[in-house]
Amino acid sequence: MLRWVIVTFLALLLISWVRPWLEKMGLGKLPGDFQFKLFGREWFIPLTSTLLLSFILTLIAKFL
Repeated sequence: MLRWVIVTFLALLLISWVRPWLEKMGLGKLPGDFQFKLFGREWFIPLTSTLLLSFILTLIAKFL
């Protein structure tokens, strides 16, 4: 259980670091990517972008 908490934390940290670069590529602005303010902080949930990147990485892994 602790391993999944650490992996989730590291994934969120990585997403926050590469978010500006992904927005320049157009990811993060797709329908299904949610961005809202709550408790004075801006939250970003990239559902569609995550599915698209997972699909692309799966195709790359399958053909290599």
